[in-house]
Amino acid sequence: CASKEVRFRSTVASNQTKNNTDAQTRKIAIDFDNTHEAYKSKDNIELLRSLLVFKLCTFDFLVDKNKELMDLSKKVFGKRLFERLMKMTFYGQFVAGEDHNSIKPLIHKNQAFGVGSVLDYSVEEDLTQEEAEKKEMDSCVSEAEKESPGVDHREKKYKAHRQFGDRRGGVVSARTYFYADEAKCDAQMETFLNCIKASGGASVDGFSAVKMTALGRPQFLLQFSEVLVKWRRFFNLLAAQQGKSGIDALEQKLELEQLKESLTKLGVGNKDDIENWFTGEKLGSSGTIDLLDWNSLINDRTSISNLLVIPNVETGQLEPLLRKFTVEEEKQMKRMLQRVDVLAKHAVDNGVRLMVDAEQTYFQPAISRLTLEMQRIFNREKPIIFNTYQCYLKEAYDNVSVDVELSRREGWYFGAKLVRGAYMYQERSRAEEIGYEDPINPDYEATNRMYHKCLEFVLEEIDHNRKANVMVASHNEDTVKFTLGKMNEMGLCPTEKKVYFGQLLGMCDQISFPLGQAGFPVYKYIPYGPVNEVIPYLSRRALENRGFMKGSQRERSLLWKELKRRLLNGQILYKPVY
Repeated sequence: CASKEVRFRSTVASNQTKNNTDAQTRKIAIDFDNTHEAYKSKDNIELLRSLLVFKLCTFDFLVDKNKELMDLSKKVFGKRLFERLMKMTFYGQFVAGEDHNSIKPLIHKNQAFGVGSVLDYSVEEDLTQEEAEKKEMDSCVSEAEKESPGVDHREKKYKAHRQFGDRRGGVVSARTYFYADEAKCDAQMETFLNCIKASGGASVDGFSAVKMTALGRPQFLLQFSEVLVKWRRFFNLLAAQQGKSGIDALEQKLELEQLKESLTKLGVGNKDDIENWFTGEKLGSSGTIDLLDWNSLINDRTSISNLLVIPNVETGQLEPLLRKFTVEEEKQMKRMLQRVDVLAKHAVDNGVRLMVDAEQTYFQPAISRLTLEMQRIFNREKPIIFNTYQCYLKEAYDNVSVDVELSRREGWYFGAKLVRGAYMYQERSRAEEIGYEDPINPDYEATNRMYHKCLEFVLEEIDHNRKANVMVASHNEDTVKFTLGKMNEMGLCPTEKKVYFGQLLGMCDQISFPLGQAGFPVYKYIPYGPVNEVIPYLSRRALENRGFMKGSQRERSLLWKELKRRLLNGQILYKPVY
């Protein structure tokens, strides 16, 4: 291993095996200034298109009015000419093609240069703000709440608010789904199934991205999230009573007998009930209960609506989150879980890994828990299901460390995608206006530190048992270099395919392609769909690139450098060879 001290939990024998590994494989340096390697998959027209698109993204007027300008262009030029213009510019830069067949050439070309694909069908409904708000309110408010608003003890954060009903606001890089009915969710599941099938047919090691809000009524995600958070908060209250607050989540170990006394005093259950809670095969056998033990207490309930029970400290009772659930609401919850199960099984059958996207914090606890349940079932032999962790959240490290520990105890493959996050402006604004704690780290540097802390934790877990897997989904060159440095320190080889890298199609090729050609598993998020139906996606790409391109001239300067190099070498008609 490298000269820096690294904590190992592996055996002496595995350490010796590592020491025998060729030093060259452990110390790989990537030159991100090598434009020849970065752009060898692109012809000169593609380089010029990138320069044009990135330059246009720096003009505020064009970016702010991009949707209106695209609508006007469609009227002026007509559908056919508009589509051709889009394919020559923004669509051609950021979208792979219209359907499963048209994207195959790009997938195969990228693969020839060492870059894999995460397929992402990027079609969205083009709703007005009013339509989006109506759909959100209709789908997030239960029948009980409609009949008797304010009767149930719901928290403001986990209720729908009309002023934030349009979840597209302040979001620059994530698709948004609004619930219409169960038939629409079935149709969206079919789209994901086709995407999985296409990914399996296009490459041997592909990913496919899915979003939970596309698969069911979001009311369930809101309610289940609230339940999970309240149970965790109750655990924190009990930890504080034992003088164990303010430490990392996994370090909070409650003394079992003291915990039983506290629960009895609070009146949460009678003595016999409380005794039965902690008589599982392993539960409390060490004399202490940690957060993972505590989380397992809410697993053993029959009907899904019975999951939605919370401890009320004031009354000392376990109470339902809502006074009643209709039969149809119970069915809708079950259908959502069934759709998730169908997708996971389909991914296994097609040899594709499933990447579950992160969403807003009022949905995310439920999304993460459902993803975790899939991992427990489908990640027994290899990593199939990957959860996404947003590192701009204050609780990101606790979430990652708790899930890694659960995978370690239960012996399944942990799979994570680490991102900085897509909902910062919306989350901050919602927290301030509605009146709850801002869940976001205070500044960009704090988010960077959190990202690196979570990443280092997962890398160490990979080093310890080789069952953890992580995708470093980042356009930040410093983060990529940080990862490579840690891999060199730990002797983690790219050929082991435990650490992946991910960037969006059309962005940061100077990171993706040198990594791919050096043997690292690197992937492009590959959006696809008909031109007119991916315009909402392209609109956000323009908004995201404005900040990205204004903050850094680096990508444009590298593109110019490569174009000049080719012209000086007489490569005016350069064509990639593969």
